[in-house]
Amino acid sequence: MLTILPAPDHVGAYRLSQTLTAEDLDRIMADIDAKLARHEKIGILADLTDFTDMTLAAAWKDARYSLGKLWELRRFPREAVITDKGWLTAFVDLLNPALPFVTVRTFKPQDYEAALTWAGDIEGGPNA
Repeated sequence: MLTILPAPDHVGAYRLSQTLTAEDLDRIMADIDAKLARHEKIGILADLTDFTDMTLAAAWKDARYSLGKLWELRRFPREAVITDKGWLTAFVDLLNPALPFVTVRTFKPQDYEAALTWAGDIEGGPNA
């Protein structure tokens, strides 16, 4: 399930809970594309606290969309992931050096406001 969260216009903020569907992915992609039409760069906040799974159709859409955006990574300088799962934090730490132009940082659920502020500081750029 997807909830689009209130955020500044240059930040895509999403709460993914339980099982994400292809329809949920369609909403995320439409929201991101609309923001990219208005802004050169956007920050992303993904609250994965209650996320458990995604359907195969959602995973396929996500993979295709993500691959299509590889050449635009500079447009996503900061991505905040909210989680209380250690394995997800470790995965982000492992993935971070492999993403040029992007910094992904994890935050605890109680640090939501700090995560939103950090994701929105896109002028600070990666690694700031």
